[in-house]
Amino acid sequence: MATLFIADRAVVGGVARGETAVLAVDGAIVAVGDPHQVAAEPAADAAAVVRWRGKAMVPGTVNAHNHSFQSLLRGIGDDLPFLAWRDQALYRYSPRLDAEGMATAALFAFGEMLLHGVTTVCDFYYLNAGGNDHASATIEAARRLGIRVVLARSFYDWDGAPSAYRETVPQAVANFEALSARYHDRDRRLVSVQPAPHSQHGATPAMIEAGAGCARDAAVPWHIHLAEEQYQVAQSLERTGLRPMHAVASLGVDLAAMNVVHACWFDAGERALLAERGGRLAYCPGSNMFLGDGVTDVVDLVARGVTVGLGTDGGCSNNRVSVFDEMRACALLQKVSRTDGQAITAETVWAMGTRGGAQLLDLPVGDLAVGLRCDLVAVDLDDPSLWPEQALAKNLVYALSSRAITDVVVDGDVVVADRRLTRVPLDEIQQRVRLLTSDWRRDEGPDAP
Repeated sequence: MATLFIADRAVVGGVARGETAVLAVDGAIVAVGDPHQVAAEPAADAAAVVRWRGKAMVPGTVNAHNHSFQSLLRGIGDDLPFLAWRDQALYRYSPRLDAEGMATAALFAFGEMLLHGVTTVCDFYYLNAGGNDHASATIEAARRLGIRVVLARSFYDWDGAPSAYRETVPQAVANFEALSARYHDRDRRLVSVQPAPHSQHGATPAMIEAGAGCARDAAVPWHIHLAEEQYQVAQSLERTGLRPMHAVASLGVDLAAMNVVHACWFDAGERALLAERGGRLAYCPGSNMFLGDGVTDVVDLVARGVTVGLGTDGGCSNNRVSVFDEMRACALLQKVSRTDGQAITAETVWAMGTRGGAQLLDLPVGDLAVGLRCDLVAVDLDDPSLWPEQALAKNLVYALSSRAITDVVVDGDVVVADRRLTRVPLDEIQQRVRLLTSDWRRDEGPDAP
């Protein structure tokens, strides 16, 4: 199946262009450029045409780190310290979710993301309940909506967490391998499974080694939270005598396949080691500010050559799910923390929210280029947040309002049209969310946190 997408403006390789066409065949981009030239391609003869007048066409954004089920906890535990938030909100409510609840959470989180221009999401998933039913429900919800999903299946064995989070090392390995095998022969263009040892506090060294080993065997990246809070650095030093990055490196795991999440408290030596060993960073500026975690030195990491992607983190530790928001937050946080308005550019953070995230997840997305998958976002040039038009690429980072996002394409299929999800009615999702969360409120009473 071929589709020809045409818009009055486009951003290609981070650079604004005039009228542009993208030709997709079976979800892959086969031509990009002047509409007349692209329309002359043989594959365009039988193509359906989608013409976006008065709109700009940009790559879909990549959410490099999220916890979909946490969107149901939005508003619960807000303004609490990190550990109080974890215990009173996360640990209190999340174990109540069954597979159907997980499907509701995923429809909610991923549906909202699509409306904000997210076409790929990495769901760092640790409510496994000893098996794969919850993870599979989440993946199937993503498939139903049409969003591209990486299920980063957690390896978690800290005995202080709810039982639904915990597994033994053999269980985690077997369950990961089973989930990976289940989806390996299905639509790999839209679903992939990657291992995610939770963190130093959530996973023992043996569990971290097991997750990294599964990544090696499956030839995929692996994910781990590191140095999000200051106490985690102190804890690592107390337990191992090493700071977090050095402690993980001492295990002998492949750091070149590792995606570190957060790294707010990495020192210069840890940043140097991450760069030297080829590791990458999923940076979550909105969440780090919301929880008062700290400021990751992204400017230094970029200067050292580290690939950086942007994540929204969970819906209850940020309350927003827009990577466009994270682009702006990243830029402003780096500028103010260094008291230097030139510390980082819009073009740099644009790359983080698109190509950078794609590189973290090892996926052929993140730009309008031949050979990549066709993930597009159309924005309304008549929206005042994009006026005046002489700096479209910078306006997308610093000024874009979500109301300007009108259409979204994933793998060549239109999944948002005229600001509406095309596959799952939004009122269905709202009904499901209301029913599930109203039960929680009735259980806890009107004064529940």
